[in-house]
Amino acid sequence: VMKEIQSAMATAASDDSKLVLLSAVGSVFCCGLDFLYFIRRLADDRKKESIKMAETIRTFVNTFIQFRKPIVAAVNGPALGLGAALLPLCDVVWANEKAWFQTPYVFCGQTPDGCSSFTFPRIMGLASANELLLGGRKLTAQEACSKGLVSQVLWPGTFTQEVMLRVKELVGVDSQVLQESKALMRNTSRSSLEQANERECEALKRVWGSLQGTDSILQYLQKRTELC
Repeated sequence: VMKEIQSAMATAASDDSKLVLLSAVGSVFCCGLDFLYFIRRLADDRKKESIKMAETIRTFVNTFIQFRKPIVAAVNGPALGLGAALLPLCDVVWANEKAWFQTPYVFCGQTPDGCSSFTFPRIMGLASANELLLGGRKLTAQEACSKGLVSQVLWPGTFTQEVMLRVKELVGVDSQVLQESKALMRNTSRSSLEQANERECEALKRVWGSLQGTDSILQYLQKRTELC
């Protein structure tokens, strides 16, 4: 999925589109990494597969950091893990009122990803970020909006229509104006985001490459209840 999104964004980066709209079909925005698939890969070669997955995440996240056109996220349902962590890398985030957000990293044998160790404290303060990244606190859409993770909360019954109306307003703007405006707001933090992404992925390699990390994932899979 990460590679497919990267491919779509690479196409969008060079065509005449003015922005990218990131959403999902169905009632869930993103369930995060597929740990059941991942643990099977780790069983074959823990060190090799942990490096491979961390590098995949690093490249994927850098795609968002380096993308020059505006990225609009329409969060239609629950956003977990990487699906929530990526939102500060988007430029506008609209959420369905029924959506909720959670980064339960410590409970599934993972450290933060998606630059969340940098962006979460920056947008919501260290105390709130710690609740999410260390405590795994679940946020409602309204709470996420009040903390700066979400731009606006929209009514579930008309969510798609509201999103498309707002997108049409944005695409009515000159493309150069959009890109230049984004650059003014984003370019000063790009290097810091890339460095945060690098640090996070190095930490993931260490954690996933250890026996304790594998055991933590197994324990999480045994305890978890299906979310999607």
